Amino acid sequence: MPSANELKKGQIVEINGHYYMVKNVESKSPSSRGAQTLYKVRFNQVPGGRKYDDTFTGNDMLTDVNMMRKPVSFLYKEGDLYTFMDQEDYSQYTLEASALEDQLPYIQDGMEGITALLVDDSLLALELPQSVIMEVVETSPAIKGSTAAARTKPARMATGLEVQVPEYLEQGEKIKINTETGKFMSRA
Repeated sequence: MPSANELKKGQIVEINGHYYMVKNVESKSPSSRGAQTLYKVRFNQVPGGRKYDDTFTGNDMLTDVNMMRKPVSFLYKEGDLYTFMDQEDYSQYTLEASALEDQLPYIQDGMEGITALLVDDSLLALELPQSVIMEVVETSPAIKGSTAAARTKPARMATGLEVQVPEYLEQGEKIKINTETGKFMSRA
């Protein structure tokens, strides 16, 4: 059972019979004497994605979940269900689109490097790689000589994701995108 001061981003805990993934932990140290450090934690329910905020003291205990992490790749989408395949034993797991809503724009056909979070052999959530490489399918034409100015323009990817990119990029180029911030990193 982890205490509140041991919580880390991505960890899954059980609260009131539901599973929650830690999204953010902020610690606040009150200035009065004898006051305990407070930990403000933002959770996302898995599956489902419903947000939940709570504040704990450092020694509050939470119920840990016996979770397995397995490398998976994206196979296909059928209706609102997304199917992923375990890269070790080839078993398949499905997850509804509502459980992936923030991650959907980054998931593309045949994508690898995804980590599945499994509890009791059922897929609860996914961890995407830190960055993904995607092809620009639609953007305004490149402007010659615009490399000195740091101006940007919108570019759309095949998944519908829209990212601000430098003006010199053209349609068809591959770019690297940060999956946490959704921002352009570099050419691929």
